[in-house]
Amino acid sequence: MGAIIIKADQKSNKILLELAKRLGANVLNMNDAQYEDFLLGSIMEEVKTGKEVSKEEVIKKLKQK
Repeated sequence: MGAIIIKADQKSNKILLELAKRLGANVLNMNDAQYEDFLLGSIMEEVKTGKEVSKEEVIKKLKQK
């Protein structure tokens, strides 16, 4: 099973939602915060290295900015 995400204005979302339902698809409606969380998770997954760092190293890097 696959999925697509379409970000559109409210009017277009309503039309696309109705079309998807007519085609028998399951539809999940996301608000902007959920969409941003999804994108962040996607980016994090792409850059995942498998390496671990200490809490101190993370804090040190955050303080540099």
